[in-house]
Amino acid sequence: MPDERPQMLNAQLPFQYPVPEYLARVQGNVTLRLFVDAAGRVVPDSTRVVEPSGHGALDSAALAGAAQLRFVPARRRGTAIPVSLLYPVHFRLPGGPPLRADSL
Repeated sequence: MPDERPQMLNAQLPFQYPVPEYLARVQGNVTLRLFVDAAGRVVPDSTRVVEPSGHGALDSAALAGAAQLRFVPARRRGTAIPVSLLYPVHFRLPGGPPLRADSL
């Protein structure tokens, strides 16, 4: 277990809402398992969908964007270490209704 968890560096999230799903007003949550190496990079081949949204295009968009995430690496006793983590991706429409998993 790390003493310090990885911290995301991206100023903007790299996930692109698929246009057909946006126009159809489809929303969803995707949970990814990411492997972040000791340099803070996501290892793309290791990224997996662990909780799909029920919409393949949203799941694919989450996987595509994950490769662009950058982190300050996790640390144990001051040394950068690789870690595996769960990362939720939420596709929401402006003014769209909340989903069951959303906090009030």
